[in-house]
Amino acid sequence: MSDNLYTFENEDYKKAYRHTTSHILAQAVKRLYPGTKLAIGPAIADGFYYDFDTEEPFTPETLEKLEAEMRKIIKEKLPLERFELPREEAVKFMEGLGEPYKAELIRDLPQDAVISFYKQGEFTDLCAGPHVDSTGRIKANAFKLTSATGAYWRGNSDNKMLQRIYGTCFQTRDELDKHLERIEEAKRRDHRKLGRELDLFALFDEGPGFPFFFPKGMVIRNELESYWRELHRKCGYQEIKTPIILNEELWHRSGHWDHYKENMYFTKIDEGDYAVKPMNCPGSMLSYKRRMWSYKDLPMRVGELGLVHRHELSGALHGLMRVRAFTQDDAHIFMTEDQVQDEILGVINKIDSVYKLFGFNYHIELSTCPEDFIGSQEMRNYSESILKEVLDRHGQAYVLNPGDGAFYGPKIDFHLEDAIGRTWQCGTIQLDFQMPERFELEYTGADGAKHRPIMIHTVAFGSLERFIGILTEHFAGAFPLWLAPVQAIVMPITDRSRDYAERVAAALNGKGFRVETDLRNEKIGYKIREAQMQKIPYMLVLGDKEAEDGTVTVRKRAGGDQGAMKLDDFIAAITAEKDTRAV
Repeated sequence: MSDNLYTFENEDYKKAYRHTTSHILAQAVKRLYPGTKLAIGPAIADGFYYDFDTEEPFTPETLEKLEAEMRKIIKEKLPLERFELPREEAVKFMEGLGEPYKAELIRDLPQDAVISFYKQGEFTDLCAGPHVDSTGRIKANAFKLTSATGAYWRGNSDNKMLQRIYGTCFQTRDELDKHLERIEEAKRRDHRKLGRELDLFALFDEGPGFPFFFPKGMVIRNELESYWRELHRKCGYQEIKTPIILNEELWHRSGHWDHYKENMYFTKIDEGDYAVKPMNCPGSMLSYKRRMWSYKDLPMRVGELGLVHRHELSGALHGLMRVRAFTQDDAHIFMTEDQVQDEILGVINKIDSVYKLFGFNYHIELSTCPEDFIGSQEMRNYSESILKEVLDRHGQAYVLNPGDGAFYGPKIDFHLEDAIGRTWQCGTIQLDFQMPERFELEYTGADGAKHRPIMIHTVAFGSLERFIGILTEHFAGAFPLWLAPVQAIVMPITDRSRDYAERVAAALNGKGFRVETDLRNEKIGYKIREAQMQKIPYMLVLGDKEAEDGTVTVRKRAGGDQGAMKLDDFIAAITAEKDTRAV
């Protein structure tokens, strides 16, 4: 590896660099806690982790000691030397080092696998690599062990709980500091924390993975649903509603039984077997199939805000980002073959308008069919070529993501970027020739013969719950006016202004604004601070002069004191802000 490739612009080098740092961590653990058994330690986005079996709990003080030892190892500039062993010899070698987890990994490798090891000083680890050439390549002042947590061996809750240490590393101290600041900012923006503080939503032990929305959270949810309905109505969609529980046979027909049953919930009704839907699409198929359609009826665009349930492991649950019950903003388009490209372009433009509304930048990925694709190779190639051609025609850059499509077809995924640079996969467009075939969907063509429609599955929000979580963190709880649960609060300075405050609140309420009054006998500075903490967009401060002049003194959540305005002028200004859904 030449010197000009020793940069994080080279993804292979970045991965090798972080992988090597995980080995340095493991070596430090073995030096300080020699009875520890090693599990696995890969490079991950922004860093690395390593799993250990040890009786010694890893505390913040432990991590500091390990960091100091890691710096010593880096200073030693130990070369990383690769070697290979035959399977049985490799197993004996690891067992001789007292590493049962490594021996188990070797036994589970394919028979033709190359079994390689990397040695640095007194430390040797089973590893496929790659690594940098020396521990001295790692910058001693540009890494940080960030946390320690539990992790089951091989991700299986039936196995022993190990201890996992997470770390991050960069090539300069400045890059590390910026990354750590982003982590701290992410903690401040954590939607679970803000959901509690702003009384929006929560998850309780009585329903793990099943979120509760409170009145203020429902405001946000209802506004998003109203926007979704308005947008889809303008784009020619009709709304449908399909049942949450449908019989088991349907899921065999759709293919979900073979590809998704581990994530489904089941029940019995009248001695029959039923499933709680994890997807909305089979219900949409039945909705289409209710009658015969003509080619003149196509494209047919339908949308559904459908509640679905998916079984997630308890360790994977994370606030609103990973739940077991959520609402998908599903839309399905049934069309003829010559309509496919234009319909996909229309969906791309629709999703683009959604993300622009919220101020998100995004990138597009073309996810090709996975190995368990249920169609023919010819159909696989054809469907992938259609999406590629559409994206090329659209002209926007995209990244190829091999094998990450749905089992019934390839897809275009939209990865949006939030205010602190994190990316989230939300929108998708999935091209499907298989479901119409499985459900024997038909339309009558211009030739009078029966034909099979082609369909698109698409979402913009993805999961409404997850999108609310993303928005909460993106805006740090300071939602734009049109989404804000409380849009304005009226605060009289003294009791003399109380009647005027109630008239102002009534006027705002009459114009459709969500308004509160703070009539408490508290100092105005205290009221303002509390309103700021609740992230209310507008604070109206009223005293004797405002009551006499029919004005309001306006404070903006972000802009501070805006001075006095006539009440009608203020209402006109915020009406325009609300109606345009300004961010």
